[in-house]
This record gives sequence, structure tokens and C-alpha cells, in this order.
Amino acid sequence: MTATTGDRPTAHEPQEAYDGPATLVVDGTEHSITVTLRGAFQPLDGRFHWYGRIAASDELDAVRSGSPVTLRTAHGEAAGKVTDLDPWGRLRVGGTGRPPF
Repeated sequence: MTATTGDRPTAHEPQEAYDGPATLVVDGTEHSITVTLRGAFQPLDGRFHWYGRIAASDELDAVRSGSPVTLRTAHGEAAGKVTDLDPWGRLRVGGTGRPPF
């Protein structure tokens, strides 16, 4: 995303954390969700790795581990994958490259 500082456009730089509303797209269906995301640059592979949890929602019961997803926030979107479900009903999601926050 691009923001404006005075007369000069600036690009949104990846942050290390995001907590808040998002949209999860699974098989073409959009779901309004709340996420807690973190990320960091990994020097071993030279890529930014982002990951986090999606708040529990009955609407996401059909989403399975390994499902490819697109995650959108007000700052951007990124392709990722759902990797597991924790005991509290929260899905873990993650990806590499430019994060959605």
C-alpha cells in the first residue's frame, strides 16, 4: 500500500506485528475475522516469514489444515496457508514474503 507524507508518496513497510480485523479468503469465500500476527526477516533464506492465529469462529469450521488462503488487512494482502487448529479453536496461519500487515 502507498501512503502520502506531505507531497511525497511513501510505501508501507512490513511491520513486525499486527493485531486486529482482517478478511480471510478460502476457496473464494470471504470471512471477516480477527487476527494476531507476527513476523520477522529470516537471514537463512532471505525472506520475511509471517505467522499468527485467527480468533475462533464457527464460520471457519470447514477450513482444514493445509488450506491455501489469502489474508487481507487495511495494509495489504498476502497468500498463506492454514496449518493447524489449537485446543481453543484458533487456526494458525502463516506465509512468506510481503506480509498482509
